[in-house]
Amino acid sequence: MPTEILMPALSPTMEEGTLAKWLVKEGDTVSSGDLIAEIETDKATMEFEAVDEGVVGKILIAEGSEGVKVNTPIAVLLEDGESADDIGTAPASSEPAAASAAAEPGPAASPSPAAASPAPAAPAASDGSRIFASPLARRIAADKGLDLAQIKGSGPKGRIVKADVESAKPQAAAAPKADAAPAAAAPAAAAPATGPSADQVARMYEGRDFEEVKLDGMRKTIAARLTEAKQTVPHFYLRRDIQLDALLKFRGELNKQLEGRGVKLSVNDFIIKACALALQSVPDANAVWAGDRVLKMKASDVAVAVAIEGGLFTPVLQDSDMKSLSALSTEMKDLAKRARDRKLAPHEYQGGSFAISNLGMFGIDNFDAIVNPPHAGILAVGAGVKKPIVGKDGELAVATVMSVTLSVDHRVIDGALGAELLNAIKDNLENPMVMLA
Repeated sequence: MPTEILMPALSPTMEEGTLAKWLVKEGDTVSSGDLIAEIETDKATMEFEAVDEGVVGKILIAEGSEGVKVNTPIAVLLEDGESADDIGTAPASSEPAAASAAAEPGPAASPSPAAASPAPAAPAASDGSRIFASPLARRIAADKGLDLAQIKGSGPKGRIVKADVESAKPQAAAAPKADAAPAAAAPAAAAPATGPSADQVARMYEGRDFEEVKLDGMRKTIAARLTEAKQTVPHFYLRRDIQLDALLKFRGELNKQLEGRGVKLSVNDFIIKACALALQSVPDANAVWAGDRVLKMKASDVAVAVAIEGGLFTPVLQDSDMKSLSALSTEMKDLAKRARDRKLAPHEYQGGSFAISNLGMFGIDNFDAIVNPPHAGILAVGAGVKKPIVGKDGELAVATVMSVTLSVDHRVIDGALGAELLNAIKDNLENPMVMLA
């Protein structure tokens, strides 16, 4: 019988994506492992391989379609002897939300992200049948105090997955009660705090020329994650000035010796190494926030913000403390290039315990960065500029000074610990030869 090709989950957090391009057309024969489509997630465009073999009988989702939910049928594959007439009602299955809406009331058929929120009642609970959920979804539900029977699954055959549980709210998942109306009114009363709607904003500028730019998946994700981070992460900030003259001299000497190998070290390479070693010397700061616990990391996996058109990536350099400056430089250049081409794999930009955001190359003297959960800290790096300083002997001198700001999650790192980490970073950068010891 015809086989449905489903929208794949190309990363652990992917809930929907854009079918950017079909690499096959109806009537083409494909084998397992053949590239059949390019899928755009919130971070990258990735190639999608066929799992089964057969003939592409019908393409259900046109290329360029946005917001295609994971596990939505996107095409139908025919086996030998089958024809397009055998597909029957397969195209109708490309709207699973609409099909489920026919069986139960509520706004579940909406194509917006709210479609993943729990329905008022679940068929599994009403008929006493087994509730299908992944082990991780069950654990998260238990931690959040959610009733799985009240959550609608978006996985295969209605299976409840991690995303369903994370998007569910206790008050929405609880069984309806007679006195639930006042509690339900509270979120509605707080709604105006989110600001005016898109239509209201547009009306403010009636008669003025403007261009409306549609948000892509990356920009939506950046907006959601950083809004959540700024609202939920208790930030505090630590600032230091770092003298770079010794580092710049040392860098120049190393680059002369590395010319034959085609390696040119940047100041950012030294900053990565300095942060990685500082996390090792202050191990309590090498940690991430995990909801109800803190995970203390052993290795120094440092993420570095890379600006790309329409957003940014934070590729992670794993085991940065163990790598040489030249290895870090080569790896960083490769990651940055593939980030700008949106060719990074999910494991290359997820994880890490600490991040660096360097705007000094754009002439910014200093700024405050937003912590990127689950990281516990991010170092905002400004430009190195010539400034007058008072030397140890009390005499005035001129030095190249770089201002840095350490943004910290207070749930993981307290003030004294953050200060110790920043001092270790400063010491490494002002005494660069120590980083090679």
